[in-house]
Amino acid sequence: QVQLVESGGGLVQPGGSLRLSCAASGSIFSSNVMGWYRQAPGKQRELVAGITSGGSTNYADSVKGRFTISRDNAKNTVYLQMDSLKPDDTAVYYCNLEWYRSLKYTYWGQGTQVTVSS
Repeated sequence: QVQLVESGGGLVQPGGSLRLSCAASGSIFSSNVMGWYRQAPGKQRELVAGITSGGSTNYADSVKGRFTISRDNAKNTVYLQMDSLKPDDTAVYYCNLEWYRSLKYTYWGQGTQVTVSS
């Protein structure tokens, strides 16, 4: 079984920073993608950023230049450095892990709340 545990969310003022962490444990295929999704009230869940085990990254246009995703393959941990935060970034952020071995395997964390407000 696979488990993902997020941490690092909280309340920050506009322009502030947060660093989210997500540690994966269990039987994890070495070739995979880890990423962050977010869901604000009344909106659909959207991809924020993703990173492959090889280090290739992808960002939503709304966070490009402000957020940085990284990972430590040895620890199966993914990070999201969030700078210049805006009120529109307020959402529950979910960690995601995926790989493909004939079938697609998808796992989700429990979510961590990020609130950007004065």
